[in-house]
Amino acid sequence: MTTVFAILLIVIYLGKGLIVLVNKYAPEEIIAKKPATAAVRTQAATPAQAITGNLSGQETAAIISAISAVTRGQGKVIKIEKV
Repeated sequence: MTTVFAILLIVIYLGKGLIVLVNKYAPEEIIAKKPATAAVRTQAATPAQAITGNLSGQETAAIISAISAVTRGQGKVIKIEKV
């Protein structure tokens, strides 16, 4: 039983050491966000103007409300394309 406990402690400390080494020599890459252009900001402010396609007003409203419900108000519809 003591041997198993000792081996588990060795595995735990080797794992922690490996984590420290990886974080020191291979840190996570930081991805910089690109600033939004004026056209994108304008489209985000007025999503009705940016939506394209042959959709009726009811279909567009349904898509916008579905996106709002799924993203809890954080998402915005900028463009709708039929694929």
